[in-house]
Amino acid sequence: MLNDPIITGIILFILGSIIGYFVRQYLAVSRADSVEAQLKIKVQEAKDEAKSIVLKSKEEAAKILEDIRREERERKEQTDKIEGRLIKREELLDRRQIETDQNQKKVEEDINKLKVIKEDILKMKESEEKVLMEIANMSKDDAKGLLLKKVEEDSKQELLTAIRTLENTKKEELEKRVDDIMISSIQRYGHGNASEHLISTVQIPSEDIKGRIIGKEGRNIRHFEKVSGVELIIDDSPDIITLSSFNPIRREIAKMALEKLILDGRIQPSKIEEKVLQAEQEIKELIKKAGEEAVYEIGILDLPPELVFLLGRLKYRTSYSQNVLTHSIEVAMLSGMIASEIGADVLIAKKAGLLHDIGKAIDYELEGSHIEIGRRILQKYNTKEEIIKAMQSHHEDYPVETVEGAIVMAADAISASRPGARKESLENYLKRLEELEKIATSFKEIEKAYAIQAGRELRVFVFPDKIDDYGTAKLAKQIADKIKEEMDFYGEIKILAIRETRVIEYVK
Repeated sequence: MLNDPIITGIILFILGSIIGYFVRQYLAVSRADSVEAQLKIKVQEAKDEAKSIVLKSKEEAAKILEDIRREERERKEQTDKIEGRLIKREELLDRRQIETDQNQKKVEEDINKLKVIKEDILKMKESEEKVLMEIANMSKDDAKGLLLKKVEEDSKQELLTAIRTLENTKKEELEKRVDDIMISSIQRYGHGNASEHLISTVQIPSEDIKGRIIGKEGRNIRHFEKVSGVELIIDDSPDIITLSSFNPIRREIAKMALEKLILDGRIQPSKIEEKVLQAEQEIKELIKKAGEEAVYEIGILDLPPELVFLLGRLKYRTSYSQNVLTHSIEVAMLSGMIASEIGADVLIAKKAGLLHDIGKAIDYELEGSHIEIGRRILQKYNTKEEIIKAMQSHHEDYPVETVEGAIVMAADAISASRPGARKESLENYLKRLEELEKIATSFKEIEKAYAIQAGRELRVFVFPDKIDDYGTAKLAKQIADKIKEEMDFYGEIKILAIRETRVIEYVK
């Protein structure tokens, strides 16, 4: 009996342990269910948020794609319009060419008919003179003298025509020889041309750098502008600073200095002065190297160092997007080749071609045209008078006094007018053609006018009843003078004036 409480206690302990175990298990499961439920809720929320992000991204992507497609459609429409205008222009030119060929053929037929009629008239005159001689009872010598005089008067027009034909034949032969020389020179000097623009913007890596460039209350940017002499334009364009200056070399120095400051990161007045000074030294070396490379390429090694340095400055000068130093080298090469073909002084032609635009190296610093400035520069460095005469007439500011001057003028025109040498938009191209036709039709004697061959040839048709053949020749000269006075162009424009006479008869 003594053991009953103990047994009972043991039993109660065991029962309590078992009950406690199950209670702990229940509580643990409950807590696990609670955590799992929370995790499920968070997972569901994450899934919902992911779906929302994906849906929003799809909407933005669809919008961007639609914008791209719309822009592509607009560009395609513009391209199709331009292409359509060009096709119509080509078709119109083809029709005009066919009409011209037909008219020319008709003119040749009419000329042949007139020749036959003229021969018949001459025969009739001879017959009449014979009858008059018999009637007047002239002696043989008197009749012969009278006949020769009359034949001379009647043949005067034919003699003039024969002389003109001979002159035209010789002119055609000379023009063919000139064309052969030009083509040969261009083929021998196959230098590529690419449009160039001096860079006037600098990329900024971050807004923080842009703020440092500006400085507190604009202190840094004002100091930079004062030291470099170049205006910095900071607008709403992201990460871009524009450099503005009429002086291309000063603008290049500022660009180099600003890039050095950005790389350094320490932007303050003392650093600005240091980097600008470094850029000035570097640009001087680049200019010197460019000038030396140019004279070595041409093969002229006796120029003063000052002239070589000025040549190097042309590397940073452009004309209608054509690099002036590259243009000068090309003119020198072409001048030397043409001079060798016709027996002129090759060295003078080369030097004049290389130095013909030397005035553009400092024309933004001095008053006067680049030709006048170039003359003063060459005179200062005791350049030969033959070279100065050859370079000063390439824009006809001075009369052409030497063969080398004519060669430099021709080489300059070739270099400037070569395809791709100078930039010209489609709008300017069409405008130039319209201006040519407008100038021609401003003369009352002109019936029709067509500008062809990319504006290098102007064909005009005159009213045959308002002007004769001699007047037509004079009118062509007047049109050429007016084009030269009112338009700026490169190279040569051919004026072809056509007069057509039509005789119509009706048989009833």
